[in-house]
Amino acid sequence: MDLILNNFNQETLWFLVVIYDLSLAIFLYRLFGKYGLYCAVVLGIVLGNLQGGKISELEIFGMQFNVSMGAILYSGIYFATDLLNEKFGKAEANRAVMLGFVANIAVMLTLVISTKFLPSQLTGSAAEVHDAISVLAYYSPIFIIGSLTAYLVSQRFDVWFFHYLKNLTDGRKLWLRNNLSTIASQLIDTFIYQFTWVLATGMTFSQAFGLAAIKYVFKVLIALIDTIFIYWVKDWEIKT
Repeated sequence: MDLILNNFNQETLWFLVVIYDLSLAIFLYRLFGKYGLYCAVVLGIVLGNLQGGKISELEIFGMQFNVSMGAILYSGIYFATDLLNEKFGKAEANRAVMLGFVANIAVMLTLVISTKFLPSQLTGSAAEVHDAISVLAYYSPIFIIGSLTAYLVSQRFDVWFFHYLKNLTDGRKLWLRNNLSTIASQLIDTFIYQFTWVLATGMTFSQAFGLAAIKYVFKVLIALIDTIFIYWVKDWEIKT
């Protein structure tokens, strides 16, 4: 697997991970219906936050962009909640959002508890794993709080706005509500989270705005891509 992935440049790999993330949500939906989409939301928020600090550089049209791995996985949550909203209603989408919120708190709390157990001297890898978990668990309390706040506020808004647009258009123009709700809520999420960077790192507002603008462009691109996927699956008859 490493050999295959190493043969792709960073830009191609980014695109493939976006497709992988959306395809995983569809796969779970196909197998488990709305419960699979619950799982996709939980995986998205947990994996997205764990990898939020994984920053890579992409070169597009000769320009360098810093992109977070977490942003790719996090964006797939919007696809899952929009599909839940479309197929099963507003209440089910909100239930998935709250499941993701609780799951992420449980994961972070468990990681912190794990660090209280001292590594065994039996093998050197025990200390390495302990250190790695410690980095994830204590990355920054401000980042954790900011991320959870951004997630909860933006996702609740996304669910509400998607449902509002669906009623406004009498159930027509799925592309419109899918994109408008995601793009608007991603703007809220990006603003809150980048403000967290200012508090946590001492970054200036202008620096935070620059990073936020780049991140937001990639999030909008993912929203446009997931429109293709939601039209693909919207008419599937899935038993739940």
